[in-house]
Amino acid sequence: MKKRMCLVLTAFLVQFASAGYARDDIGDYSIEDALGLEQAKSITGSDVKFYFGNQPHGKVEKTFGQYKSNKKTNAFGKSATTACQWAFLSAMQSLKERAIKEGGNAVINIKSNYRDVLTSNTKTFQCGAGGVIAGVALVGDVVKIK
Repeated sequence: MKKRMCLVLTAFLVQFASAGYARDDIGDYSIEDALGLEQAKSITGSDVKFYFGNQPHGKVEKTFGQYKSNKKTNAFGKSATTACQWAFLSAMQSLKERAIKEGGNAVINIKSNYRDVLTSNTKTFQCGAGGVIAGVALVGDVVKIK
């Protein structure tokens, strides 16, 4: 009887644990909230300006091309919001590094590109969050503006 009860309990736990890890929720998260985090300022810095969707920006003097950033982070034991904000900041850091490398001072027209589906929004970014990994994909134009 003990052996059978142990087997049933194990099967129950495996079933629900698997369902938790298989979660793959795509959600919209606040750009402002993510950029307002204390660590965001050290990650994004002030050398490169970021403009999401169709936000107005200065006159473009030179265009260096469109670049993508696809970053994942460990989501285990974290809320979807926390994991997605961290993945977003990693993607932003990648865009910043690319802009500096190319000689730009801004990234404009930034859009979410989760699973190759472009979403343009000035207030939110998209993130896919599972039980173990969260990911953010962004695409933007590296430019030099006045």
